[in-house]
Amino acid sequence: MRTLVSALLLAGPHWAAQAAASPDEEDMALYSMSKSTISLATGSQQLLRRAPAVASVITADDIAAMGATDLDQVLETVPGFHVTRAATINPPNYIIRGIGGGGPSNPQVLVLLNGMRMMTDFNGDKGNMWVSYPLTNVARIEVIRGPGSALYGADAFAGVINIITKTADQMLGTRAGVIAGSYRTLEGWVEYGSNDGPVGIAAYVQVGTTAGAHSIIKADAQTLNDSRFGTKASLAPGPMSLAHDALDASLELTYKNWRWRNSVKWRNHVGMGSGVNSAVDPTHFSQSGNAITDLSWTDHDFAEGWGLGASLSAMFFTEQSPEGLGLFPPGARIGPNLFPNGMIGGPFRWERNVRASAYATYSGWRQHLVRAGVGHDDMNLYKVHTFKNFLLTPAGVPVPSGPVMNYDAIQPHIKPQRRNVDYVYVQDEWQFAPDWALTAGVRHDSYSDFGGTTNPRLAVVWDASLDVTVKLLHGRAFRSPSFNELFGINPVNNGNASVRPEKISTTEGVLTWQARQDLNVSVSLFRYSMTDIIRTVANPAPAPGASYQNTGSVKGNGGEVEVVWDVTRDVHWEAGYSRQNAMDQGTKMDPGYAPRHHANSRLDWRFSPDWSVSPQLNWVAGRRRAPGDARTPIANYKTFDTTLTHHAAGGWNFSASVRNLFNADAREPSLAPGLALPFDIPVYARALVVQLTGKW
Repeated sequence: MRTLVSALLLAGPHWAAQAAASPDEEDMALYSMSKSTISLATGSQQLLRRAPAVASVITADDIAAMGATDLDQVLETVPGFHVTRAATINPPNYIIRGIGGGGPSNPQVLVLLNGMRMMTDFNGDKGNMWVSYPLTNVARIEVIRGPGSALYGADAFAGVINIITKTADQMLGTRAGVIAGSYRTLEGWVEYGSNDGPVGIAAYVQVGTTAGAHSIIKADAQTLNDSRFGTKASLAPGPMSLAHDALDASLELTYKNWRWRNSVKWRNHVGMGSGVNSAVDPTHFSQSGNAITDLSWTDHDFAEGWGLGASLSAMFFTEQSPEGLGLFPPGARIGPNLFPNGMIGGPFRWERNVRASAYATYSGWRQHLVRAGVGHDDMNLYKVHTFKNFLLTPAGVPVPSGPVMNYDAIQPHIKPQRRNVDYVYVQDEWQFAPDWALTAGVRHDSYSDFGGTTNPRLAVVWDASLDVTVKLLHGRAFRSPSFNELFGINPVNNGNASVRPEKISTTEGVLTWQARQDLNVSVSLFRYSMTDIIRTVANPAPAPGASYQNTGSVKGNGGEVEVVWDVTRDVHWEAGYSRQNAMDQGTKMDPGYAPRHHANSRLDWRFSPDWSVSPQLNWVAGRRRAPGDARTPIANYKTFDTTLTHHAAGGWNFSASVRNLFNADAREPSLAPGLALPFDIPVYARALVVQLTGKW
């Protein structure tokens, strides 16, 4: 048997991926997008255990079992991942291996939708008003922990997330559902799929609204100002503002080798969380959204040994605050100046990104699969507006200026900016011995504003036995400076056109053991070094304020353990544990914010043919305060969720989930030194969610 497998492995990487599976398993893995395969690691579909990356896959079945309704709930279950919250408007920040916490933006993690970048230009992340991402139309989520710039370029720094939506084949017919829950949450959706010969149609729309949990902020930034200036303007203690209305829609058309994908994500009446400036604000709201279109052509058998593909895509993105954002409430005093109507600012931004790319694969060389690609990105922050009722002095002191008005000509927060990026990459998957594969790749990106950067990767995968696979990985990645970091206009914290990309170098080792046919264990270890970190630094005296600078470095290490066990035919168990350490090389202290320990466990039990229950435990521990934050360490927390599902006849399903069943006081750390939100940010309020779906 071992000889047979070895012979098949010699046929090349693509066939090696199929060799370890029976014909039935092969069909499921390579054509039905099962949990055992991944395409994110190399751009080509392959078995997960042999992929040259530390990767995880979450399928639609996993999502249904855990009763998840939002992307954040799923990502929290991935070892090495933790979803925290930023104080500014309460967006989710994705911390991977301790990287990504401590800031209002989250540019260290690349988020893709069907392989298309969803990152914005102003902050270099998924946007301040990301708010939520529903899962009803998601077929699978592929995740890589570790660098991915050798294939995906900028911001594939700590990891990459690819959200893959359902195709026409995966949603044949009509399916609809309703979601209702705590805090006046109500959502409805419908999807339709048709596949008539070479023509496929997949359509989806979901609308929803929620008032959001009313978690209490005990004290805020205005509480501090009240104590300084003798005012009584703070609205704390007061509830967080977490309401929003949502619209999500997509349309995918396929014809032979052509695919045209379109999607819309719109969030309206978005509450300010704990306040845009960490001051409770129940009266102002914002709106944000994106529209993406992507036309692609792919032919895996273009010629003998050759595969070709190309795509042209565009993303439109906007963030708006029609009524302005309440930086401080009415009656606030900032220094010598009183703001009887409150201090109000209203940034508006519109972005338009156009991307073109092409790739070729060649398998004509024995035991090699070569992939090469080129691309061009046109990133355009083409329109901005700045509405506010104050001016900032050169020293950064706000001065009342009357009613809210347009300050584009006087003191904008940024001017329109444009960036062009050209890139080229090459990658070789080489099966150099029966049980050994080497993946080597490199990508060069040339930016019109700050120059070029080159990032390589190298991975060795060894099938030590039929049930043990060992991986050794090394790669470099970069995070490009955002437009705000380069060109932002703010005397308190100015952009700096000389800022260069952040860099990271990561080495990883992985052991995957199929202990039994029904039990799989995976252990990964990592070590990384971050340099040229972009931080806010006080300007040299006598210049006031601060600006963005490349300063300092961080080194980290840790590991993750994953266990997947089919205990019986009706009982399935998954568990993960991650441990990370990081040290700022300047302060010789933990950078703070990220959990040192994180564990998640889920048990799926089908206790009758039509009923199943899935309890889930999430444990977050060991978070340190950032240097300069004198508060006591933030408390650990455990949350317990459970989902009960009924699989009825005729294609109907019903589920009921309770999040944070025991109402644990779970909090995420606020920014150092903790003066603005001294009691941190409450998260995971107890909530009941009921889902009903039907298919025709």
